[in-house]
Amino acid sequence: MHIKYEVTLTKLLFTDGSVDHQSKTGYGAFLFVDESELNNPDLKNDIQIKEFKNTSSTQLELETLLWALSQIPNERADLVVYTDSQNIINLPGRRDRLEKHGFMSGKNVLLKHHELYKRFYKQIDELHFTLVKLKGHMRSIKRNEKDQLFSLVDKATRKALKDSKNN
Repeated sequence: MHIKYEVTLTKLLFTDGSVDHQSKTGYGAFLFVDESELNNPDLKNDIQIKEFKNTSSTQLELETLLWALSQIPNERADLVVYTDSQNIINLPGRRDRLEKHGFMSGKNVLLKHHELYKRFYKQIDELHFTLVKLKGHMRSIKRNEKDQLFSLVDKATRKALKDSKNN
């Protein structure tokens, strides 16, 4: 008799974005790590950053998550996504209503971000990830290791935005 053991890794994805509301330019960033790497001091170097044009805070958070999901390897692993975006956290609970109403508002107007929502739902169906809401901008003393990693991603987006304004 052979016993087959299947090991499933847990991968963690931290995403965040910062936008300049005047120029509508934002920077999204993500960090993708194995759960076993949480205490690696060099993870800051693994943060990926991308500029997004003609965006808003809500849109940027979703654009960043979709971009990050498209960049990670498709491997057998449990994926946990950490974000501070209330909109993203609420999307799974809004799915049935949004799809039932064809992504139309109560006033029968197509929702502004309907294409992003559709892409999000396609990704969640394909990758079966779990969403976890983190509280952003937490005092250092109250941060656990996941909050600390999220803080690195948050700082990277804010620095990229600040640097772009100075150029």
